[in-house]
Amino acid sequence: MNPALQSLAEGAWQERADAHQARVNRYAAPYLARRSANQKHPVEDFLFTYYTQKPGQLSRWHPGAGVVLTGPAAEERLGWKFYRAATGAERELAGAPWPGSAVVLDREAFLARRREAVDFAAIIVGRTASRPAQFGCFGLHEWAMVYKAETNEVRHEYLELRLGSTGTDRVVENNKIRCTHFDAFRFYTPEAIGLNELTPSRENQREMEQPGCLHANMDLYKWAYKLSPALPSELVMDCFELSWRIRAMDMRASPYDLAKWGYPPIQIETATGKADYVAHQRAFSAESAILRDRLRTALQALQ
Repeated sequence: MNPALQSLAEGAWQERADAHQARVNRYAAPYLARRSANQKHPVEDFLFTYYTQKPGQLSRWHPGAGVVLTGPAAEERLGWKFYRAATGAERELAGAPWPGSAVVLDREAFLARRREAVDFAAIIVGRTASRPAQFGCFGLHEWAMVYKAETNEVRHEYLELRLGSTGTDRVVENNKIRCTHFDAFRFYTPEAIGLNELTPSRENQREMEQPGCLHANMDLYKWAYKLSPALPSELVMDCFELSWRIRAMDMRASPYDLAKWGYPPIQIETATGKADYVAHQRAFSAESAILRDRLRTALQALQ
């Protein structure tokens, strides 16, 4: 359905755009400084290196579908992908003043190019929300990625394993591994693949994703930015910031020693550590449910 139209005067939308830029800079500026200095951060670079959205793309503010932006500054967006001049009828429906510049997302052009992405995101988001959350994985996917590290010549560059290779292998072997997320499973070492009780794949992803999975909840950011500029940037950044915090917790529960980076370990090899992990996992799942619902609403409006 075509979303209801609203208009934003230049002062109002520029204020939102400036606030968005400042919000992005909090995360992007340190990353760009590190990159210029040829430095790496094992936790805080991830959202800019694993995902395909770059800082410059993320920093561009978009109001989302159905919003008419007015004022001279809006004309710049006529050179941006998927924007066009608002029609007279759209101006009238949105209450946009005459005369003056007015631009709006070209919803039809966006859907002509991105319909498949919209439909796939709607399926993943909707089906994930419909399943019961599972909280028994304890972040062992990260450990399975370095299982038998010495045999596989896995190099950790500037990171050390907190329990060493032998201790890490022992944790993998002494626990059940039930990862449901293909984009974690695909990085397992060959010896770890058969230890996973499930076999997630790209083909069964729609049936496997579940709302307790940290990586499925991190990927709300992926689905949001892939549908930019049709979604409001505030929603994209809400997903980004949740993903940022999940990544930090995920790495604290990993086999790596990140204490000197300011990330004390969640020792999932212990009962206390497992309980701590599950508590964080449940809290993130609850937060993700709210964002997932907001994404579903936005996707329904686009379809």
